[in-house]
Amino acid sequence: MTSLDKPTDDTSANDARAVTEAALFEAFGGVRGMVETVVPGLLFVTIYTINKDLHLSAIAAVAVSLVLVVVRLAMRDTVKHAFSGVFGVAFGVVFAMMTGNAKDFYLPGMLYTLGLALAYIVTTIAGVPLIGLILGPVFKENLSWRTRNPGRKKAYAKASWAWGLILLAKCAILFPLYWWADTTQLGWVLVALKIPPFLLAVWLTWVFLAKAPAPIDVFAEMEAEEKAEQERKATALAAERGESPEPTESGRHRREA
Repeated sequence: MTSLDKPTDDTSANDARAVTEAALFEAFGGVRGMVETVVPGLLFVTIYTINKDLHLSAIAAVAVSLVLVVVRLAMRDTVKHAFSGVFGVAFGVVFAMMTGNAKDFYLPGMLYTLGLALAYIVTTIAGVPLIGLILGPVFKENLSWRTRNPGRKKAYAKASWAWGLILLAKCAILFPLYWWADTTQLGWVLVALKIPPFLLAVWLTWVFLAKAPAPIDVFAEMEAEEKAEQERKATALAAERGESPEPTESGRHRREA
């Protein structure tokens, strides 16, 4: 284990928690990402509850999704969460228009949730928990946690189990409602279940990762190796020329120490 693998004092532990919080917000979109996830479905079910007009509800949901993307673009912010919302709404609209059943607006999202739940569980059983694949690049550790940081791999496995089971529980509520409830009942329950399960999963992920060893910054390691290689080449070239090589920055630090 390197010095990067584990915080050595309270300060570094607090820094690790802060980095974890920031990474989770970046990966899952933060407050704005949650709003962008909820608003199109909320608008759809609100309009449909009032006038039972599938076409108007669908148009409004698509329009507000596009507005959210435009706002992101205008603010020069990342649009991946807003675009994912547009695609989700578009698929829902297509399904509902093809079948003429307003409940089918929600079916693609429900199927996606079920597939995501299974992906979390299957990848964890396979030894490559999905949450680690998602957060590894955000923490600049890539896949180093798989072989070099077993404590972190265990935390990712726990978090992936949490995500998988929470999403499965959500599906266990929604799919029976899809068959037995009407469109407005399903829609309002689905809107109500958008944020709380997500926040619970994110909170559990933070708990597991905050107690885990710190991530190994593989990008910093690669930069250090590249710099060391350049120093070796400079030293070798100077030796061939019979010159005394200029002390490198790392060499000066070692000499001063």
